[in-house]
Amino acid sequence: MAKKDGPTTIKKYANRRLYNTGTSTYVTLEDLALMVKSGEDFLVYDAKSGEDITRSVLTQIIFEQEAKGQNLLPVTFLRQLIGFYGDQIQTLVPSYLEYSMASLTKEQSKLREQMSQAIGTSAFDAMEEQVRRNTEMFERAMRMFMPFPGAGESARDTSSPAETAKSEPAGDKGDLNALKDQLAEMQKKIDELAKPKG
Repeated sequence: MAKKDGPTTIKKYANRRLYNTGTSTYVTLEDLALMVKSGEDFLVYDAKSGEDITRSVLTQIIFEQEAKGQNLLPVTFLRQLIGFYGDQIQTLVPSYLEYSMASLTKEQSKLREQMSQAIGTSAFDAMEEQVRRNTEMFERAMRMFMPFPGAGESARDTSSPAETAKSEPAGDKGDLNALKDQLAEMQKKIDELAKPKG
């Protein structure tokens, strides 16, 4: 099939059937999952209202994959993710997850190679090292998005959040420090998830 410019339009009807306008055929969630894996971009619209429902359909695909026993999302991660809804750090979570997945995708061929060469725990060591490096890269990127703590502080300050917290008076702990504490807690939980089980 010839590659089109732009994403394929999928329409979802009231009877829950999904219609691929590119191939003029009805498709299933499994078909959409295969499209994702093959790198084909698509958008899903409600046929009646015209509303973009791509996010909810992609979430359904994940739900179906998990229900089949292909457990990719640990229960701890799901609980933590639910906990972020309504939290002040909620706006940072999508960027963090997107960044982490982009890094993992970029490095996946290297990871596959390392894991195929490694035996036993050394495979987990390779993955843990990659997670650690990705986390460090994300932390550096996040510093650019952090609100400035005060006019007197240099915009090029490269000290870590922990060092910054130590240097500030305890009485000045405000929203910024609360945010830093939450980021540190999230980092701690990510590190725990990255540890090999054994």
